[in-house]
Amino acid sequence: MGLFGGYGNSGPGIPKSEQQKKGIFKFFEIFGRKFWKLIQLNLIYLLFCIPVVTFGPATASLVKITRNYTQERPIFLWSEFWKTFKSCFKQSFIMGLIDVIFTVALFIAIPAYNQMAKQNNVYYIPFVICLSFCFIFIMMHFYIYLMIVSTNLSLPKILKNSFILVAIGLKQSLQTLFAIFLVVFALFLFLPYSSFIMPFLPFSFIALIISFNCFPVIRKHVIQPFYAQQGEESPEFDFKKTDDNTLFEDKGGDEAPVKAIKKGKGKRIS
Repeated sequence: MGLFGGYGNSGPGIPKSEQQKKGIFKFFEIFGRKFWKLIQLNLIYLLFCIPVVTFGPATASLVKITRNYTQERPIFLWSEFWKTFKSCFKQSFIMGLIDVIFTVALFIAIPAYNQMAKQNNVYYIPFVICLSFCFIFIMMHFYIYLMIVSTNLSLPKILKNSFILVAIGLKQSLQTLFAIFLVVFALFLFLPYSSFIMPFLPFSFIALIISFNCFPVIRKHVIQPFYAQQGEESPEFDFKKTDDNTLFEDKGGDEAPVKAIKKGKGKRIS
C-alpha cells in the first residue's frame, strides 16, 4: 500500500483546464498573472501619450490589450499595441479630439453654473444637467474604445450604442465607475507617495477593470446579436477550440474512476 493509500484505484484525472473562478476572484487571478505585463503596458501607454494628440489611439491600444487579457488570449504585447494603434488610429484619434473638447467644455460649464446658482437658484437646473452628463459621458467611455477595437461600427453608431449600453448595463457601469473612483481616490489620498506608482500601473489597472466588467455587456448586446442575425457563430473564442483532426482528446477530469483489478493467482506474461 502506498504511503497515503488509494493508489490502487485511478481517479477522474486532472482537468484539462482549471476550474474557472468568477467575479472579483477571476479579476484578481488575471491581475496577478498579468501583473508585470500590466506594468509594461502602462509604461508603453504613457510613452505613446507624450504627443498628447495620440491619446485616443493609445487608449484604443490600451483597452485592446486588457480586453485580450480578460479573454485569456495569447498575445505579444508590443506588436499588438502597435498594430491596434495603426489600425484604429482614425476613429480613436477623432474620439480623442471629442474627449478634449467635451472635457474642456464641462470643466468650464460646471463651475460656472455652480457659481451662478449661488446667485440664482434657476441655474441649478443647467448645473445638474451638466453634472449628470459628465457622469454619463465618463461611463460611455467604458464602452466606446472597447467597441472601436472590437467592432466595425462607425463612430456615430459607437457613440449611440455606448449611450444605450450605459443604461442596459447600468449595474456594470456603476460598479466600474465606483471601482475607478476608489482607485483615483486612493491615488490622491496617498500623494505624494502614489506619484511613484503613476508611471507603472494605474492606467492599465483601470483599463483592466473596464474590460473585465464592461466587455461582457458589449458581447451580449452588440457582438452576439450581430452574428445571430447572420446565422453565424461568433468567432470570439475560436482560438480556444481544439483541432477537429486531433487523434486523441484529453478527457482529464471527465472520465469515471476505474476500479483496480484485484490480483489473482493466474499466470503473468512478462
